[in-house]
Amino acid sequence: MAEKIWFVTGASKGFGRIWSEAALKRGDKVAATARRIDDVAGLADAYGDAVLPLALDVTDRAAVFAAIGQAHERFGRLDVVVNNAGYGLFGTIEEVSEADARAQIETNLFGALWVLQAALPIMREQRGGHLISTSSIGGVTAFPNVGLYHASKWGLEAINQSLAQEVAAFGIKVTLIEPAGYTTDWSGPSAKRSDEMAAYDPIRQQRTESAKSRTKGDPYATADAVLQIVDAEQPPLRFLLGSDGLPIIRKDYDSRLAVWDGWNAVSSAAQ
Repeated sequence: MAEKIWFVTGASKGFGRIWSEAALKRGDKVAATARRIDDVAGLADAYGDAVLPLALDVTDRAAVFAAIGQAHERFGRLDVVVNNAGYGLFGTIEEVSEADARAQIETNLFGALWVLQAALPIMREQRGGHLISTSSIGGVTAFPNVGLYHASKWGLEAINQSLAQEVAAFGIKVTLIEPAGYTTDWSGPSAKRSDEMAAYDPIRQQRTESAKSRTKGDPYATADAVLQIVDAEQPPLRFLLGSDGLPIIRKDYDSRLAVWDGWNAVSSAAQ
């Protein structure tokens, strides 16, 4: 299989780092980005000219376009663009400040949008490419205490579903990867937390107890699955990553359908 050229945001750690290394180990080339170039410089030390390390804050639209341009100039094309930069914001809806809310959407949603917009002209001219966005199980369902994070990922899901229909004629593929729980530092050092109100302590405690009963997956076990998605002739628009996702989503969607069905007579009468 011919080598692929990747552009990966958030490649300093977690999924972004693991997927970048998986691509490099099999002989692909990667433009690896992170807020601090030192966090991705080690990839270049290990893989030499196969890596283009770049400092990038995805909330800076001009910088995103410049970075995509650098990668294209260096490697001559872009086959796989992975929108992975993002973080979790913990806080109930009442607790989240305006600054925290705006920062969450700026990074997780607008940052991803800028990457898509920067890559699309290149892929349209190539008549091909694969746009991958790291969503979450939180992009198709919602839990308490992470409402703004969910908002960013639900928005990402909508953008990519529309995008897939817009670019299929150009040979461009679109995939949303929706991980369930993994042992990354998403809920640890990478997360931000709003000031807490005592009134919501019982909700947080309930979520903490619920999380104890779930086994988190090994993020390194995801590499082969992502490579299979990248190499697929017809990759899925949505791909649940991990074994916990489908049971949770099935329960949620069954509940939605039941409510819609239960109220359908009233809905139809309002036609």
